Amino acid sequence: RFEMEVQPQLVLLQKTLLNIEGLGRQLDPDLDLWTTAKPFLERWMSDQVGWRALVHHAKEEAPNWATTLPQLPRLVHQGLSAHQHNADTQAELARLAEAQRRQSRLLGGVGVLLAALLALELWRLVA
Repeated sequence: RFEMEVQPQLVLLQKTLLNIEGLGRQLDPDLDLWTTAKPFLERWMSDQVGWRALVHHAKEEAPNWATTLPQLPRLVHQGLSAHQHNADTQAELARLAEAQRRQSRLLGGVGVLLAALLALELWRLVA
């Protein structure tokens, strides 16, 4: 009806949350699951995508940066050189493509000439 694709794992998550909320309301009719879960969700989000996560990931990646930073000028030079080399390669490919087209035309002409000579020879044998 809404032309919307639903992921099965999200449907199962929602079903589980509804079951938990129903069980919780049977035990405590005043239970608000979202109010109860909010502090835990905020802490989890902070740990996953907040400043804590950023600092944690920076500490984990610092050794990699220490080895990569000294290589940075060489890597930049290689990238710029590769760009120039790529332009040279494109020109060479264009030249080779043109040579291949000329060779194909020449071979086609030779094939037509041979077919004409063969037809002429067959016509002479028949006549």
